[in-house]
Amino acid sequence: MNQPINIRKAIKSFRYAGFGIYSLFRHENNAKIHLLAAVVVFVAGILFKISNIEWCIIIIQIALVWAAEAFNTAIEKIADMISSTYHPTIKIIKDVAAAGVLILAISAIFVAGFIFLPKIWDIFQTIN
Repeated sequence: MNQPINIRKAIKSFRYAGFGIYSLFRHENNAKIHLLAAVVVFVAGILFKISNIEWCIIIIQIALVWAAEAFNTAIEKIADMISSTYHPTIKIIKDVAAAGVLILAISAIFVAGFIFLPKIWDIFQTIN
């Protein structure tokens, strides 16, 4: 028999997730860098009046980078808890998790370039 959704449990889960988001951006330097980059891109999106589709693509890219940073942070915290001393396998695990964030960040930069560079180019063309 299916149980109804437990609203209190769901609210608790959202609270925990909210604390996780707060903790990520409060304590993780790279998350702060990604947050600053997102703010810059949002401001650019407003100034360049990007389309709804472009907004959707930008928001997806930002969310993917933030999610990857959250997973990477979780992996790093677990790895640090497992072994507080250097371990070659844990180093590889942490490096590969960080690589996932870097791959997404690079793809986000390319996407931003595809969206914003033509608009910047148009501005320079109208100036000349």
